[in-house]
Amino acid sequence: MNTQTPQTGSRWWPLIRLLPVKTNFRYMRYAPLLGGLSLLACIAAIFLTVYPMKPPCGGLNCGVDFRGGTVMELETQGPANLALIRSTLSGMDLGDVQVQAFGSPNQALVRFEPPEGANATEVASQAKAALTRALGQVQFGRTEAVGAKISTELFGKGVLALVLGIGMMMFYIWFRFGLTFGVGAAVALLHDVLLTFGLFALTKMEFTLTSIAAILTIIGYSVNDTVVVLDRIRENLRKYKRMPLSELIDLSINETLSRTAITGVTGLMALGVLAAFGGEALFGFSIAMIFGIVVGTYSSFFVAAAVLLLLGARRDEPEAEGKLKPADARP
Repeated sequence: MNTQTPQTGSRWWPLIRLLPVKTNFRYMRYAPLLGGLSLLACIAAIFLTVYPMKPPCGGLNCGVDFRGGTVMELETQGPANLALIRSTLSGMDLGDVQVQAFGSPNQALVRFEPPEGANATEVASQAKAALTRALGQVQFGRTEAVGAKISTELFGKGVLALVLGIGMMMFYIWFRFGLTFGVGAAVALLHDVLLTFGLFALTKMEFTLTSIAAILTIIGYSVNDTVVVLDRIRENLRKYKRMPLSELIDLSINETLSRTAITGVTGLMALGVLAAFGGEALFGFSIAMIFGIVVGTYSSFFVAAAVLLLLGARRDEPEAEGKLKPADARP
């Protein structure tokens, strides 16, 4: 029979108990400074993303999905010699040749751009013949050619998906909390999306359809985190009628800090493993998601809440009273 008391047994485990139960940080004291830095960061991200203004992706390192070209999977008898594969294809005037490990050590994923005006199928056949001469016996798997027109359509649809995603989230926040809260959430979402684009432009990570999926996922995470903070602010607006708005926002953020920390750290742990062991194909997605979780948490505290402080929210406004009954609100 285990005679260990609950107090002794929970002293070290779970480790989450080491987090302080109550914090009293003054977030809004630093809101003007951090808001200015966020604005500068967003301007820099826009510049890095669009400069040089060259279609289809500007400053982004677009992959074959958006730039057009050929994607080819191959498998060799022994471990794939990526350097030999790259040098073989680079000598064929195939533009920006990209070679990366794929799946097992014997597999490789190749991306290249056929010369302008050339037949993509013929160029792919020539590339396969050259690789067979250089590497010996090679088994070729998926081979896909993406034309310039299709790639432009894909990029346009990807951007449209992002715009619609942000718009739907803005509408949801406006309907749930009111206009003032909706503006704060919309600014936070735009902040997160712009900085994520800036990350891709700054690091020159390949920007593909998977990157679009990562940004859409970041939008969902960010709005979820923002809703938690805004919901607590709305509850406290009903509860503390005379408390100054800056102190009330600080109180609300402190009350949701442990929940936000637990959620964020759990996501970062899973994505860290994915970035380390998921391979090159998922590396960009994982890094973008890690960056998005950090930036999304920051924007919930210092962007959405700061905009609400700037615009103000009176206790007698619909935003303050909320559109849900107190019994339906989150405890």
